[in-house]
Amino acid sequence: MAPPLLLVLLLLPALAAGHQHPSSSGSSALSEWRPAKASYYAADPEDAIGGACGFGDLGKHGYGMATVGLSTALFERGASCGGCYEVKCVEDLKYCLPGTSIVVTATNFCAPNYGLPADAGGHCNPPNHHFLLPIQAFEKIALWKAGVMPIQYRRVKCLREGGVRFSVNGRHFFFTVLISNVGGAGDVRSVKIKGTESGWLSMGRNWGQVWHINCDMRGQPLSFELSSSDGMTLTSFNVVPKDWEYGKTYTGKQFLL
Repeated sequence: MAPPLLLVLLLLPALAAGHQHPSSSGSSALSEWRPAKASYYAADPEDAIGGACGFGDLGKHGYGMATVGLSTALFERGASCGGCYEVKCVEDLKYCLPGTSIVVTATNFCAPNYGLPADAGGHCNPPNHHFLLPIQAFEKIALWKAGVMPIQYRRVKCLREGGVRFSVNGRHFFFTVLISNVGGAGDVRSVKIKGTESGWLSMGRNWGQVWHINCDMRGQPLSFELSSSDGMTLTSFNVVPKDWEYGKTYTGKQFLL
């Protein structure tokens, strides 16, 4: 039998992890290199606002222009939003910048063009794996003259500064929260919310990383439980205070890497 002090020391790492634990399902956020193609668009400041993931001002939320719009096969109806991908140019010796890669965050959707075949202009049509990058990101790995080029990509852990951010909105019995600045896998696959007047309630994906519930959550502190694609779960208790307001953003804990 181990001495009491030794038992305490052995338990300290588990106690420190506290409210973050792997679930029984989910794939790793790290993956092998896979083939795809990439193209670019000439981004201006207005392109840093909006997007199909709901993040709004990408600069404000810490993503900047190191972002990507994913094709249908990768976007997964918004489930991939917030995920991080390392991308490198391959095969094209004329335009690739040797030895370079860039990590980008999924913040948008590259819509399919069903008027063109997937192999002749319909770059983002299923089943293509395609990355639409702002030119600022594209030029980190290739010359702009490359146009559409072959690449390799892999999922990587997201490194974020500060905690996960919860931006609340809605009206009366319709409550929404935008979840951003997520570390680790970067994406969010399920969300639960809890007030002092309720147990844990499952939220639905409204679009991108905007989640909703038809419930009046006013006048009570709010806790959130997030699950990501790598099987990790993060619980932030009372991250939104009792006197919260619509349109405000509150910062909680962060996923451990």
